[in-house]
Amino acid sequence: MKIKKYMAMALAVVMAAGLLAGCGSPGEDTAAKSEKVTVGTWKTAQTITPYFYDEFMPESVEVLPFTNPGDQKTALLAGSLDMCGTTLVTAITAASKGEPVKIVTSLCNKCSALVVDKDSGIQSEADLKGKRIAYVPGTMHHALLLEVLKRNGINTDTDVELKRIDFFDMGQALVNGDIDAFLSGEPYPSQAVQEGYGRILSYPYFDDSVGTINAAMIVTEDTIKNKPEMVQDLVNAHVDATRMLNEDREKWLNKSAEFGTDKALLEISADNIELCSDIDDTFIQNTRNLADCMKELGMIDTVPDIDAIFDLSFLEQAAKRR
Repeated sequence: MKIKKYMAMALAVVMAAGLLAGCGSPGEDTAAKSEKVTVGTWKTAQTITPYFYDEFMPESVEVLPFTNPGDQKTALLAGSLDMCGTTLVTAITAASKGEPVKIVTSLCNKCSALVVDKDSGIQSEADLKGKRIAYVPGTMHHALLLEVLKRNGINTDTDVELKRIDFFDMGQALVNGDIDAFLSGEPYPSQAVQEGYGRILSYPYFDDSVGTINAAMIVTEDTIKNKPEMVQDLVNAHVDATRMLNEDREKWLNKSAEFGTDKALLEISADNIELCSDIDDTFIQNTRNLADCMKELGMIDTVPDIDAIFDLSFLEQAAKRR
């Protein structure tokens, strides 16, 4: 029954994603399409790497853009995607529910910032007490915001007003005076600075806990079992594409600009984005710390076995090619 639920939930998601991606004419050969490797990601500079897999994959790659990491995970579990990018918060939440996902490579680090009005009297995180702060629940940025407040002794129930606002509406809400601060991912913090209405209060990266981890590429346990060669090809492509984009900033930002974000803004936000593929002991420990924070903050009921979430064998094989 759970699989049927995932299938039903994923159908509308994948159909919508296919329309956004331009999946071809009705007469396109369905057999050829079925042979494609299908990867889900977002249309952002920090999650762009899968759009370059085709340059390194022996298989044809179809990339489907999503706007919600939870929708990607649902499509993955239903078998409509072979791999997808998702936040570590989403991966941890899935694992805490017993969903069979595995992290096989990292995707991006950093990307977050806490923003206030440029003329605001808020000069430190402690000054957020009594303020209105925008957030999107269940996201990496939500976890970081709650961690910021906790570290500054600010009670989320009594000391601040948390307002649920979509990321792309947060800037206008700040301009309108509807909120005093927001914590989101790029390019929205950099946009607030570029357009002159906001300033960065802090970058919420805590070396003693979560660090700069953000998102990763995940597959299902069944995919690893039934299609290990394909997973290896995907991880190899991810490693190679990441290296290429880190060495060629123009190629990275030019492609990112095709998604509708001004390149000048991308140039600013790129300094707060790290494209990555490696997963080391620090990354895993920070993921463990994030899971503990999520449990303490009430975002999950139980902390899953963090070591079991990772399958690093594909990264290890990718490294042997060098």
